Order: sequence, then C-alpha cells, then structure tokens
Amino acid sequence: MLIDIIAGARPNFMKIAPIIRALELRSNSGGPLQYRLVHTGQHYDLSMSGTFFEQLNIPEPDVNLNIGGGTQAEQAAGIMIAYEKLLINAPCSLCLVVGDVTSSMACAITAQKLRIPVAHVEAGIRSGDWNMPEEINRIVTDSITNWFFTTSEWAGSNLRKSGVKESQIFFVGNTMIDTLLANIHKLKPPSFWEHYHLEPGAYFVVTMHRPANVDSAQALAEMLQAIGRETRRLPVVFPVHPRTAKTLRDLVDLPKNFILAKPQPYLQFNYLVKHAKAVITDSGGITEETTVMGIPCLTLRNNTERPETIEQGTNELIGTNSAALRPALERVFNGTWKKGITPHLWDGKAGERIIDEIENLLIRKVAES
Repeated sequence: MLIDIIAGARPNFMKIAPIIRALELRSNSGGPLQYRLVHTGQHYDLSMSGTFFEQLNIPEPDVNLNIGGGTQAEQAAGIMIAYEKLLINAPCSLCLVVGDVTSSMACAITAQKLRIPVAHVEAGIRSGDWNMPEEINRIVTDSITNWFFTTSEWAGSNLRKSGVKESQIFFVGNTMIDTLLANIHKLKPPSFWEHYHLEPGAYFVVTMHRPANVDSAQALAEMLQAIGRETRRLPVVFPVHPRTAKTLRDLVDLPKNFILAKPQPYLQFNYLVKHAKAVITDSGGITEETTVMGIPCLTLRNNTERPETIEQGTNELIGTNSAALRPALERVFNGTWKKGITPHLWDGKAGERIIDEIENLLIRKVAES
C-alpha cells in the first residue's frame, strides 16, 4: 500500500519528517505501508526549503513537480496538472497532505477527483479570517478529506461542527512538535551569532510575512520602528521572508538595533527562538514552538488558528496596531509574562500515532473492498 506524502513549502517539512520516520521504522519491521515523497516545488528557493531535507534527515523526494513561482492560482493549477499526470501513471492508495499551503489543497483536490482517499494532518484548525489564503486552503482541503488528524481538541470540535463524523477524526498531537523535540539537542547558533555578540535572553526575534503586515511599506515601516523603539536597544534579529524583502527594499530608515538576516535553516532558527528574550511574529507555527520552549510570543495578528497557544501556551495576540507593543513588551521586561504549559499530546509521538491509524484504516479498506 503506497502513501503519497505531499510537501511543497517550508512549513510542510517540519510536519512530514516524523511521519516519514515512523513509516520507515514500520516498514523495516515488516509493515505493509510504503511511501512516495512528492515535492511540488512551491518553495523553490534553497533558503526556504533545501536545507530542511538535510537538517531534518528527510530523504530526497521521489518526485519533484518543479512548479516554482507564480500567483497562487498559477501554482495551484500547475500542481494539479503535474500531480494528476503522476497519479494516472502511478496511482497511490492514499494522498497524505499536511498543513494549509497551496500544495496541500491542490493535491487533495486532484487525488479526490481520481477517487484516491485523502488524509489531512493538522486538520480542523480555523482562524475565521477569510482574508488569509491559508484559511481558504484549510476549508477546501477539509471539505474533501476522508480522514482527519488533529493537533488539538479544539480542531476536532471545528470539524464536528462542520458535519465530520467522529469516526473520521483522530486526535494525534502535533508533528511539528515531534520534529522540535527530536532536534532540540542539535540546535546550533547561526553564523552571525558571535559577530553581533548575541547573548541568551538579551535579544528579540522578529518574523513577518503576512500580507496585512508586509505588503504596505508604510505599515511595515511603522511596525518595525515601534519594535525597534520598544525593545529598549536590545538586538532584534529579523530573518527576512522573500515576500517581506520585496517591501523592505523601499524602506530607507530601519531601526539601528535590527539585525537583518536571510531565512535561517531549521536548527539555527530554533536556536535563536530558544535563547530569545521573546519572539514577535505573525506566524502560526512559531507560536507552537515558542509554547513548547517556554518563550514569550507576541503575535502581530487579530486572530489565530491555534488558540491552544494562547489558552495554554506563551502566546498572546497583540494585533496589527503598533501601539499595543509597548504594554506587552513591558510585561516581557518586568518578568510578568504568563507561564505556559505544553498542550496535551504534544509529546513527540504524533507521527507514530498517525501511522498506526493509517495502517489500520487502509487494511480495513482493503478488507472491505
């Protein structure tokens, strides 16, 4: 029984690594599952994807669709055409997609139209914000998924409300946290650590890539100036996403305490997070990692698809108004930021649980056919 594992963008790689590891262990023990790693090429920049394969011990893709750049519609269309050709020539028993990127949605649609079942890892998360392309991807993918693997009870509740049967939902934990826990002892400082005399607990990390935050030069400049001002002259390490870099080129006056860097490999980036005083971000995935590492996280959004990082973790929604930074950062500096706990089943074993369930589901499907 062949499983297609779909990856195409940076967030996917952290999520598929423990699934592949669990599959290989099961296969080496005589299990019935085999896999084909399909890289769509949605992130084609080496800094956004290439190093992840080496650092996370992910094998080279069996298939690379080499889609490359373009608008979201162009990417989705290219992925669907290329993946359809692959499935027609060499069908699989299951298409497994992770997260909420265009690759996941496009491959799920393609597989389902060829009557190949779809499993969605990280199913059921919702921000409620249809201005986010990722929210559309989540809704579309979940609307045509057969089996749903969730990171939280809250995600499962969203699926039940939308009419998904209980027998289709599997609360397994968080594969991204599997990857973090498996690699936390390997984290290492980035190449510029000593050059800038960075010290644990004495700098901030900033990441921004959401269109609402980075597509307007004026809005981006106001937020960066506020961050520079409210971080009290401590260094601010800012790995710049390619989307953000386009707008950043139009800004002439950046805060003097900012350290601009290229997107960092997994081990180096999470070293920065683990030793930061706090993280300021508009990413969803980073809020999960900061929660497990116990690092204060200020999210520059008005909503989140991961409320467990707020209700249980170290994350807090600050919004997109830069004026909200001052009181939030005051709590970071005076040591009154909330202490979080690790959510249930974020224990490093989600990949194993997923493969357990998939093996049972596919064996049962074969027996019933």
